[in-house]
Amino acid sequence: MTTIVLADDHHLVREGMRALLEIEADFSVIGEAADGLSTVDMVERLKPDVLIADVMMPNLNGVEVARHVSQRVPETRIIIVSMYANEAHVLEALRNGASAYVLKDARGDDLVHAVREVIAGHHYLSKQLSERAIESYIHKAQSSTVDPYDTLTTREREILQLSAEGYTGAAIAERLSLSPRTVETHRTNMMHKLDLHNQTELVRYALRRGLITLEG
Repeated sequence: MTTIVLADDHHLVREGMRALLEIEADFSVIGEAADGLSTVDMVERLKPDVLIADVMMPNLNGVEVARHVSQRVPETRIIIVSMYANEAHVLEALRNGASAYVLKDARGDDLVHAVREVIAGHHYLSKQLSERAIESYIHKAQSSTVDPYDTLTTREREILQLSAEGYTGAAIAERLSLSPRTVETHRTNMMHKLDLHNQTELVRYALRRGLITLEG
């Protein structure tokens, strides 16, 4: 039996994916989460065979979730589902531990096929993306070019996203169980590494990076 955790901030989307997947006799959805931080906690606790996560989630986006999970629960295969077909999002997902990237406008059997492919130890991209060749994406994802974002610590990435979502330092401290002073230290270090100077620049960076959307 292949065990699966679903992560998406829309209940109807999770419900639809669960119904689709559980048609398969050998698939079992054992957990659902609505935000990034709770997704990581759930995967660490349940250790599913597969995590299917939306690329855009509050508190911690799907790519960051993939990075956390690939480090903490490496046996869990990760599938990112997304409405974004641009190369930057695909590369970011692969670079951070995802084994598959499935577009939300794909057919239902695309997701089922992705699960079977990652369980078999393969990479998988939706057909529209596969036409550009998986090998090309993997090669670029493993490029040695240093991205300033890659120099951020886990805490700095969490604080970057929460700050971009509009949380105050005090609210971030409470959510991450840190002191306000520690949050400010991480935020200052993060801003310096990314060469950002104010909240407006931080939000613009997060939008360009695909960490948040204008829709929130």
